Formats: sequence, C-alpha cells, structure tokens
Amino acid sequence: MRRLGLMVDAPAAGERLDRWLAARVPDISRARLQALIADGHVRVDGRARKASHRVVAGEQVDVDVPPPPPEVLEPEAVALSIVHEDEHVLVVDKPAGVVVHPGAGHARGTLAAAVLAHWPAIVGVGGPRRPGVVHRLDKDTSGLLVIAKTPLAYESLTTQLAARTVRRVYLAVAQGRLTAPVAVIDRPIGRDPRDRKRMAVRPPGQGRRAITEVRVLERFPDFTYLEARLQTGRTHQIRVHLASAGHPIAGDEVYGGRRRRSLPVPLEGLALHAAALAFVHPLTQVRVEFCSPLPPRIDRLLSHLRHAT
Repeated sequence: MRRLGLMVDAPAAGERLDRWLAARVPDISRARLQALIADGHVRVDGRARKASHRVVAGEQVDVDVPPPPPEVLEPEAVALSIVHEDEHVLVVDKPAGVVVHPGAGHARGTLAAAVLAHWPAIVGVGGPRRPGVVHRLDKDTSGLLVIAKTPLAYESLTTQLAARTVRRVYLAVAQGRLTAPVAVIDRPIGRDPRDRKRMAVRPPGQGRRAITEVRVLERFPDFTYLEARLQTGRTHQIRVHLASAGHPIAGDEVYGGRRRRSLPVPLEGLALHAAALAFVHPLTQVRVEFCSPLPPRIDRLLSHLRHAT
C-alpha cells in the first residue's frame, strides 16, 4: 500500500479535490484518483470526501493507493453449477455470496476465475478481468447468468442486452405489503450523491432510465413475495426501485435503511433470485429459456412466513 500525505496551500484553495490531486500526483490518472476517492481511500482532515469537494487552505489530504490488480485474471478451480453448456454459451446458477468478477476487496473467489479454469479458451473474450461476462448479479443475489464462450456469442449477447431483448425474471421477498397486484416502476437510477458506493433514484436528467415490472405472487402481514422483470439493467436496479417504493428486499442491509424488519429465520444474502433467463442463441438464432428453482434459503423464509399467517 502506497501512502501519500499532502497539505493544501493557499493558492489552491477552492479547487476540486480530484483536480487538485491530479496536479500533485501526476503518475496517477484522474479517473484512478476519482475511483480512490469514491472508495474512501482519500481523506481530508481524516474524513472521506467527494471528488467535488472544494479544498481549503491548510487541509491535510491523505491518500492510500492500493497496488493495482493484475491485468490477467488467475483461474481458480471452483465448482460451477452448470445449467447449460455448448461451444458458444455457458449458463450457470450462481449461489449467493459469490462475486461475479474481481473488484475492490474481491480479488479472488470470483465466478469469472472459476469460469476461466473451467474453459481456458475464454481468456480472450470480453475484458481481461471479466472474461465472457456480459451481465452480472450482485454478490448476495443468486440465480442465472449467461457467459459468452466465444467472440461471436459475446457480441450477440451484449447486443441483445442493449436492445432489451434478453428476458430476465427475478423472484424476491420484499418488506411490507404491496397493494397493487401489478406495477411498473419507471424511475432514473444513478450514483447516490451522498454515498458514491450506492445507487439511488435520481431526478430526471441526473440518472439513466430504469424500468422494473413487478407482479405480486403472495402477501404476508409484513412481507410480499413477488416477481420482478427487468426492462433495463442498471446496477442494483430491483433493490433501488423497491426500496424507493418503501419495500426494500428482505435482507438488504444497504438499501433497507431504518425500514429493515427482522426476519423469522436467518437469511444468507438477499431474498432475491434470478429465476428465469431467455435469449436468442448466438449460433442457432433460436430463442432459448432457462429456469432455476428458488434456493433453500429463500424457500425456508417463505415457509416460515406461510406458517406464521
């Protein structure tokens, strides 16, 4: 870990923190510095600040620079739950607790590393740190993911995702009772201005359009079992949309806030599962569909809720 200690002088007062740092640490790109600021590796007088913070003369700025991750992902021989595999695509059922690709604080134990060990030829497909990955699931969300094994499949699947023709259906348990049997949440999503590690519903023009279709499957006194379909694929979309409607996903410590209710049974991860996935096969051009049953952790929660009513 490289550590830097800098002091703001009077002529620089009023500059943005990221610009001020970029001028004084020229060997680190501004984009990299912004990422360090967002991840809390930059402190001003001991406190994390935003990149837009205007520096004040006399402030002490401390920067922790972690070593850069290796450019090439190391394969890890970890068992995969394979739903379907052919020479172009791999569909896996990801358990909760597994990160899809390396990121801050998650250098090892990723799904991408396991896929690379399973199919070494995928190394040149997509990015070097996320070979074959065309979409992702949060660490604590379980369910179906499609991996592109060839450049043909990667191009086809990313195009289908951009065109919103990939069908993704989730099953979830949310807090509170949703009253409408069917709802469409159409609210822009962007970075939370108060916490850059979170996403939030943003005013028009300040986020990317995000659309989630919600259908109630079963109601309980304090929870609702529902189906959610993505029309768009924004980061944390279902979690943010339901939380903004006052119904955060059960087990969500990030977006549950003060509304978070205690659960009748322990829940490993979020009560959110990617249960169905459909797309046009890149080679055959035939639409294929895959399903994954609810994992025991969510099934157990529903069983307790049903017996308690």
